[in-house]
Amino acid sequence: MLRQWEPVWLGIASGVSLLAAPIGGVVAILSPMVFDPHQNLLNPAAWIAFLLIVSFWAVCIAAPYGAWVAYARKLRTLAWLSMSAPVVWILAAAASVSFLPA
Repeated sequence: MLRQWEPVWLGIASGVSLLAAPIGGVVAILSPMVFDPHQNLLNPAAWIAFLLIVSFWAVCIAAPYGAWVAYARKLRTLAWLSMSAPVVWILAAAASVSFLPA
């Protein structure tokens, strides 16, 4: 990737992350449904999934901030690593939800 296009792509990734934050807020409101089957109250995977789902919107807001701070300090690898946090968060939540009983 050319260095001159890096701020543009970082801006696009920031926009996508900030657009995902309201969706994460709605999903956070619905997250207690993880515990609808009563056996999930004692399931550690359900608690991990619940915490990942509830905190997703905060990660969507914090990731662009951290990425732009790292980019301003010329830490480009850390900037992109920070910007990838919402994607990793989604993958971790999907993986933990897959361990829940039906």
